[in-house]
Amino acid sequence: MIVIACVILGAVFGARLAARHGGKRADKVQYAAACAIGGALVGLVLTIVVERLVA
Repeated sequence: MIVIACVILGAVFGARLAARHGGKRADKVQYAAACAIGGALVGLVLTIVVERLVA
C-alpha cells in the first residue's frame, strides 16, 4: 500500500515539476515516469522498514 501511494505521489510530483519548467506533454510523461520509479523505490524501502519494526 505504501508503494502504491509513493508511486502516485511521485508521478504527480514529476508531472508538476515538468509543467513548472515549461515542458510539453512528452516531458511531463517522462518526468512523471521517472519520479514514479523513484517513488516506488522509496516506498519499497519504507515498506521493508515498517515490516521489520512491526514484526
